[in-house]
Amino acid sequence: PGKGENRPDPADAFIAPIDARVSDILDRCTRCGKCVEVCPTAAPAGIDTSEPAAIVGDVLDILRGEGDRSSRGARWANACTGSGRCITACDDGINPRFMLAATRLRLNERRQAEERRATGRSGFKKMSTAVKVLSRLQLPADLLAGLTRPLDDDSADAPDIVMYLGCNVLKTPHIALLCLEVLARLGTRYKVFAGPAYCCGVIQYRAGDTKTSGRIGGNTVAGFAGTGAPRVLTWCPTCNIQLSEIVMPSTDAGFNLQHVVPYIAERIDLLRPHFIPPVKKRIALHEHPGVAGVTEGAIKILAAIPGLELVDLEQPRVGYMCNSLAPVPAYKRELHARELEAAAAAGVDYLVGIYHACHRELCAHEATSPFKVVNFLELVGEAMGVEKPDLFKQWKMMQDIDRILAEVAAPAAAAGLNFERVPEVLLNMLSEQPLPIDFCNKP
Repeated sequence: PGKGENRPDPADAFIAPIDARVSDILDRCTRCGKCVEVCPTAAPAGIDTSEPAAIVGDVLDILRGEGDRSSRGARWANACTGSGRCITACDDGINPRFMLAATRLRLNERRQAEERRATGRSGFKKMSTAVKVLSRLQLPADLLAGLTRPLDDDSADAPDIVMYLGCNVLKTPHIALLCLEVLARLGTRYKVFAGPAYCCGVIQYRAGDTKTSGRIGGNTVAGFAGTGAPRVLTWCPTCNIQLSEIVMPSTDAGFNLQHVVPYIAERIDLLRPHFIPPVKKRIALHEHPGVAGVTEGAIKILAAIPGLELVDLEQPRVGYMCNSLAPVPAYKRELHARELEAAAAAGVDYLVGIYHACHRELCAHEATSPFKVVNFLELVGEAMGVEKPDLFKQWKMMQDIDRILAEVAAPAAAAGLNFERVPEVLLNMLSEQPLPIDFCNKP
């Protein structure tokens, strides 16, 4: 539409296709129950799965606008951690992970509209404040601006890719900077989108505020499309799933979406010549299966680094990132405890994560473990002779809010932060710990 003409509301274009996809699920689903049978978190959530067909029936009732929020189907939907095993198990041609996301949406839509909006606003404000504070404490203002406010360049050519970092990775910005360093070594021309201004809309979607979620996600996708890039690479698995399974089916995006790890792995022969110093370390990989190809890609990249020895701790692989296990907190603590014990028993030098949220939850255990906890891109950086300081882990390992506040006072002042906000953000940072920090020292 031209200037002054009515423009379509992205929310309307978002909601109608979701409703159509829900109708398609209601037509296709045969209630075979295979999605329940392969779900790794239904039983840990305390759900009796002896009647999988009945559980699916509960879910379909909710999608019809009926059903009980205390039913096993509702509890199963709320316990979903996004592992994705249900997707390949389904023979009915539907995506059960989307089915459960739509079920949670329908349950949340039963609340009053203002309550939904308030929940979405509150969640977004909490996230954006934490990202703003932690990123400004760790990055110079000009560098952070280059990540969060992409500027038009002088080139008439579209970039090869959009690198969509998402929001929360900026809490651990060394990971984001290493990712961009790798893309530069590959010779990829990219444009970066990062930070709350380019949210995928997942917080509002989870709150049941469908209209706001549609506007936010739709505007972000439109921003990607406006660059002319044929491909958008994601870092955050939450953003990847939200865009690929919720937002983009409602749009004519005009680009392909892919996670950055498989993208790098496909081009490993271009990166291999940059691996100069050997990294003679015994490592284990902290894995999640939710986004297809990411674990396999990380293993392929790590295998190309001279000197690395990768051992399999043979641990359960659940969820798409550590924070996706929030619906089953006791199970998450158990998984982390078992993995930390297995890593110590295997004599690894590094426990290596892929995603930023996993790093936030696990990194402080380095203080009391016989191994270091790092992101896999830190090993890639070491092999390339590049190091980015991990200030987040440094502060997290202190486990002392007064010491941390003393250390960040100067960068907070330099960044112009309201220092009254800083303690709350740092206390929330310290609370992202599934086990006591001295767990590995127990008898």
